[in-house]
Amino acid sequence: MPFDTIGYEVDGHTATITLNRPEALNALSPHMITELRAAYDEAENDDKVWLLIVTANGRAFCTGADVKAIPGDGKVLNEKPYLSTYEQWEAPQEGTPPFRTMTKPILVAINGICCGAGLDWVTTGDIIIASDRATFFDPHVSIGLVAGREVVRLARVLPRTVALRMAMMGKHERMSAQRAYELGMITEVVEHDRLLERAREIADILNSNAPLAVRGTRLAIVKGLDVPMHEAEMLAESFRERVTRTEDALEGPRAFVEKRAPEWQCR
Repeated sequence: MPFDTIGYEVDGHTATITLNRPEALNALSPHMITELRAAYDEAENDDKVWLLIVTANGRAFCTGADVKAIPGDGKVLNEKPYLSTYEQWEAPQEGTPPFRTMTKPILVAINGICCGAGLDWVTTGDIIIASDRATFFDPHVSIGLVAGREVVRLARVLPRTVALRMAMMGKHERMSAQRAYELGMITEVVEHDRLLERAREIADILNSNAPLAVRGTRLAIVKGLDVPMHEAEMLAESFRERVTRTEDALEGPRAFVEKRAPEWQCR
């Protein structure tokens, strides 16, 4: 389907979503949020797609909510009537992928400035890489707003004192890509001009693995983080058991014995 504020393309088993409001530093408007929701849904429900890449055009990845589009009454950015959907009663998600309910992994390639709600992709994506030009900060307190879910999530990714510093310094201090890598917030720093190329290389590697096994592994980790260790172990084992009943679970060992590349069917 055509989109106005994002790009969406499928190449092989990889869908790439590109934030495409460079003139607005890819700030999130209500229309852009609606289009992102549609793109996530399309990718999750397309059997050909095994993995999503999210990146952006321009000098920014995403600078958070578009302040020009924030309603004067403080209501959540949304094209639908206020509080008309369950989603609007939850913590605001804005551009965040529905990481709690989707199965397919998300690889995020941060190309530049990433702040405010843009940080949600950093804290909810599965593999995060960044251009050597990328910078990270949270400006909420500098514009009179409480830093909400963004920094609560950051405090689960970064050391407590680092998250607090970022949250309270606001726009006055930025974290470099190298510092983000050293702290484990991202997994790789890439030369700027090679960012998308590298993202696709990683996507190809992930897609060479059994897709259902990748999804089950991802779900075991993501879901397990919210429960005690023993329950997390049992949950992970239930995912393992489900995948053993698939054709791909038979194909993997067979291909290994026959010394050939496996032919995954995703079933």
